[in-house]
Amino acid sequence: MSDFMVLRLGPWSIRCRARAVIVCGVLGLLGLLLGALLLGTGTLALGPGEVLANLLGHGQDPTAQRIVFRVRLPRVLTALLVGSALGMAGAIFQSISRNALGSPDVIGFTTGAASGAIVQIMLFDAGPLATSLAAVASGLGTALLVFVLAMKGRTSGGYRLVLVGIGVGASLAGLNSVLLVTGNLDQAMFAQLWLAGSLNTRTWSHVLPAALGLSLIVPVALYHSRRVDLLEMGDATASQLGVAVERTRLVMVLAAVGLTAIATAAAGPIAFIALAGPQLARRLTLSPEVPLVSGALMGAVLLLAADLLGQRLPINANLPIGLVTGLLGGCYLLWLLARSKRV
Repeated sequence: MSDFMVLRLGPWSIRCRARAVIVCGVLGLLGLLLGALLLGTGTLALGPGEVLANLLGHGQDPTAQRIVFRVRLPRVLTALLVGSALGMAGAIFQSISRNALGSPDVIGFTTGAASGAIVQIMLFDAGPLATSLAAVASGLGTALLVFVLAMKGRTSGGYRLVLVGIGVGASLAGLNSVLLVTGNLDQAMFAQLWLAGSLNTRTWSHVLPAALGLSLIVPVALYHSRRVDLLEMGDATASQLGVAVERTRLVMVLAAVGLTAIATAAAGPIAFIALAGPQLARRLTLSPEVPLVSGALMGAVLLLAADLLGQRLPINANLPIGLVTGLLGGCYLLWLLARSKRV
């Protein structure tokens, strides 16, 4: 089998690696399977046939149909969108920083998005919409701050971006703690629940804004994907090949931060999906290109699997998804550090 294959879409053609296409196809099917299992998981358990019948509008039980469409389907779609956004954002950050730890939750962008939400909750007693908008705005503001502070000469990538991001994230985490301990107890409890990251009580009002945001940002990221591949060869080489290095880096950072902020606004801070998703995707595809699509699919699969695990654990508690991903991601990070000579 040839290493490359050509996909034709009308007058356009896309050359891609055959192994990457196969891996993406398998991840897509796995995501559909996990989604189907999640639609049948809950107090009212449903089999695959019942799930399909309710999705097609042929269900015999009106209660089951309402549960599927109003409760479980928005939750599954939110997990799919959030996981995809985090996976693609992680791929961009790891490529730009040239560091395996360059994910938004490690370098402070997720914390920055959370800061805006906490300010809204603690100081203004804001509702879900204002909280989500504040998370998006503060995430973008944090990214611009890190980008400016990381500038050295005319470059801002590499380890400097990671280290500056970690420092800004630590400062914002301290600010978040101060707000939580000095505010109203009820508001602090609500903020803590939001900070845990959760897919509970997700509705179509969470799905639609996230879908709209991804539909605007993902095409921009894919359009610049080839330039990001060239950036991995080094700024000097990319510049000689005609890439506007800093402009491309700024556009992709803003795209990745936008994806992170949208995910954080939809489900709260979700740890380690952006770290592990792109790395696992690259190991499976064995492709030197930045794993934007495969990383997004892997992020979605990981988040759906974590949600399914959290709901089916043999304990009398429905764990927040952020706690599940934090536990699993911490183990993955320890394994990564123990295995790698240079991270």
